[in-house]
Amino acid sequence: MPLDELAHPLLGKAAEQFAEAETKHERIRSIDDTVLFKVKVQRWRGAVWIDADLPWLVAAGRREDGSSDDFYAALEAQAKAMRARYNATHTDGLRTSTSSAHLLPTRADHIRYRAEAGVRFARRLRATIQELTRATLRDGREHAADFDTFTLGLQVRADNGHETYAAVRITGSVPANLATVVLGNIPGCDTDGWYPEYALPERDLLPAEQAWSNIMDPRAAARLLDTET
Repeated sequence: MPLDELAHPLLGKAAEQFAEAETKHERIRSIDDTVLFKVKVQRWRGAVWIDADLPWLVAAGRREDGSSDDFYAALEAQAKAMRARYNATHTDGLRTSTSSAHLLPTRADHIRYRAEAGVRFARRLRATIQELTRATLRDGREHAADFDTFTLGLQVRADNGHETYAAVRITGSVPANLATVVLGNIPGCDTDGWYPEYALPERDLLPAEQAWSNIMDPRAAARLLDTET
C-alpha cells in the first residue's frame, strides 16, 4: 500500500508540519549523533529526520508521561543501547552519547519512495488525461494542464460525418519514454497510430512544443463521457 495513502494522525501531522522548509521545529535533544525533530499529535509522538529537504518519519510511539515506555524516553534508551553495542564491536568507538543510524532510511527505502512517486505521477497523469479528454469532447477546443516540468494539451474534434480526430501537444522538455506513456493513455487511440504534427488544428506550434495526432474510436469517447463523475 502506498505510504501516503495510510490514514494515521501522526503521518498526517508530520506531512503538515514539515511541508514548509522555513518552519522551525523542535529538536530531540537526547539524540546527539544526528538531528531528529519532534512531531506530536494527540497521544502520538514521532521522530523526523530531514534528508535534502525530504522529511522521513523514522520512529513513532505513544506518550506515556513518567514511564520508561514513553516514546521519547524509550527512543533515548534504545539509541544509547545501540551506541554501546556499536562501541563493543568497533575499535573506533562513537564519541556521541547515542547511535540512531539504524533508524535512518536505507537504499531500499529510497527505492520504494521513488517507486511510489512514480505510481503517484502515473495515476495523476491518467486522471488528468481523462479530464482533458472529457473537456475537449464537450466543446472541441484545446484543454491543457500544467505539471511540474511540462504542460500537456489535448484537443479532440468530432465533426458530424467525419472521423474523431485527436491531437496531443507537450510543451517543455520531456524524455521520449514519458511522451510514449502520455500517448499510450489517450483513450480510444491506437498506440501505433500516432504521427508527429507541425501544427495544431487551430494554430501553429510554439517554441518548445511537440505534437502528435491520431484517430480516436468514437465508442471509447462515448464511454468516457458516460462514466463522468
